[in-house]
Amino acid sequence: MPHEMTLRVRGYHCDFYGHVNNARYLEFFEEARWNWVESLIDLPAWQAAGFGFVVAGIEIRYRRPAPEGMLVRVVSDIKRLDAKFGVFRQEIHDAVDGRVLVEADLTFAVVDTKTGRALPLEGEADAPFAAWRREHPQEPSA
Repeated sequence: MPHEMTLRVRGYHCDFYGHVNNARYLEFFEEARWNWVESLIDLPAWQAAGFGFVVAGIEIRYRRPAPEGMLVRVVSDIKRLDAKFGVFRQEIHDAVDGRVLVEADLTFAVVDTKTGRALPLEGEADAPFAAWRREHPQEPSA
């Protein structure tokens, strides 16, 4: 169920040193997550039902620089699902040679948009993750 998205590094992504600024990688990761979620569920309907996503934490590791003009591939997958939280594993690769440039583990929750509180990952709140659960039946969900 990994999701992939390709983009080209533009000049406005880069810092003084001519490579992607560290904060821009977070934007690349976020764009890929939105692209992925929109491919899985009817996001407006899901939000209208009172569900939302929040980021609870992120651990990011910068491996290699990405200069302007480089074509990069953002690969996203679910690493783990617990009772109320999940972890996305995201990597940015050089689209030409496949080298990992940046990797991150992002902890997220599905929340009730009225209360802002994390919901158990079950029923409709778990719908975006059903395919992953089918592929990983041995993975604990609690």
